[in-house]
Amino acid sequence: MEFIEPLVRHFLGIFFLMIGLQFAGRSLGLYQRMRFSHINYGERGSAPWWHRQTFNVFRAFILGVCVVRIFADIDPWLGVFGPLYVWPILLVGMLLLIGSFTTVNYLQAYMHEDWRSGIDPRKDERKLLTGGPFGRSRNPLFLAVMAGQLGFFLALPSVFSLVCLVAGVLVITRQAREEEKALADKFGEDYERYRVRVPRWF
Repeated sequence: MEFIEPLVRHFLGIFFLMIGLQFAGRSLGLYQRMRFSHINYGERGSAPWWHRQTFNVFRAFILGVCVVRIFADIDPWLGVFGPLYVWPILLVGMLLLIGSFTTVNYLQAYMHEDWRSGIDPRKDERKLLTGGPFGRSRNPLFLAVMAGQLGFFLALPSVFSLVCLVAGVLVITRQAREEEKALADKFGEDYERYRVRVPRWF
């Protein structure tokens, strides 16, 4: 515990900071080259818009808390679950976060030019991905993100991370339904055949 606990504590702060920088850098680079944003909030006040706002708020809180924990003991304010705050659970959480991060990057690379964050309203020539990881689940990217949220809870078992986990899963499952409606509108019968053949999650 004397080695694993500070390792995981520092890892969380650096991990979430690097994710934020990577996402921002990737988004800006794509915009500079493609001249359109790959990040789509949706119409103001719509369900996807609220999902994005909620996700951003929690992401900011998570980053702030994890960075502050490196320098100050704020765990009593987070409601840490003592019986779960043991090195094997913390280590599993850290490894799950690393696995989630790797899988998300793999899936975004697999999607290549078809990758978007949110629902892209443009009438373009994107393809419906039905093979590879998308032949086993209609939402593998969301599954990987939820695995990372579970990893965060295990790496910092607390009331705070539990609230983040519950809110994150709720937002992602709701967003998945919104995105599937948009895909059904865009691809019609092709998407309906895909929906029947491949499960939403597993």
